[in-house]
Amino acid sequence: MTVKKIGILYHPKVENTRLKAKELESFLKTQGVSVWVCSAWEKEKARLKMDGTDLLLTVGGDGTILRAVQAVIPGSVPITGINLGKLGFMTELDNGEAVKKLPSFLSGKGWIDERAMLQAELRAEGKETRVFHALNDVVMARGEIARLIRIDVSIDGQPLAAYKTDGIIVATATGSTGYALAARGPVMYPQSRDFLLVPIAPHLSPSYPLVVPEASEVVLCLNTYHHATLSIDGHINLPLSNGDAVTIRRSPYVARFRRIRPKGSFFSTLEDKLKGKQGESGRKS
Repeated sequence: MTVKKIGILYHPKVENTRLKAKELESFLKTQGVSVWVCSAWEKEKARLKMDGTDLLLTVGGDGTILRAVQAVIPGSVPITGINLGKLGFMTELDNGEAVKKLPSFLSGKGWIDERAMLQAELRAEGKETRVFHALNDVVMARGEIARLIRIDVSIDGQPLAAYKTDGIIVATATGSTGYALAARGPVMYPQSRDFLLVPIAPHLSPSYPLVVPEASEVVLCLNTYHHATLSIDGHINLPLSNGDAVTIRRSPYVARFRRIRPKGSFFSTLEDKLKGKQGESGRKS
């Protein structure tokens, strides 16, 4: 498939990403490609430009990609990330190689990497149910007061445990290398559709992470009078009250990435990324 229209989303708080977006825009126009550019933080504005877009480039790090996914769904525009951030687990190209490798994308080369997402339904007394979709994780956690909260967890209608904890992370395979990993969760193969349940600093509660089958439904019910928070992919954050419940299941949507590196390169680059090595010298594929 020949690429005729490309969108570019950049991190508005990092000047280098805006400059890189302009550089890419200029280059793509010389290739006869229609281009639009927008801040990754302006989801609704970006969403209005998605019609007819063949490829979405993100300039930043994984956080920029997470915002881009929110702009794309429920559509299916593939994303290619250009890393100007830190780890860049989801990005495909380093800053210095982007212009050189873009012609391969324009000619339709590469493959589509589909990643499972989560759907979270927030039910709060006296309020309408709200639905969110996450590529990385859904987190129910304590607020600004440094005290444990209680979260009652059930899976497929069966009680699991009452956690006294700083919070619970429910993460996709993609999110397993993020917050869940910091909380001692396992790294999952990125194309897996199963998801994780990882407690954060539990006190006299189960401390092990669980791998949950893709068809399962997890319910987190807040049982505390302290301030608490619901976080969706780290950038949608909502206050929670006692009795609020979040039902989490696999989303009907997927995130689609256009890749040009070999399939299976996740394993050959994993150790370098975990150690924070960046640039082509830090890549093995």
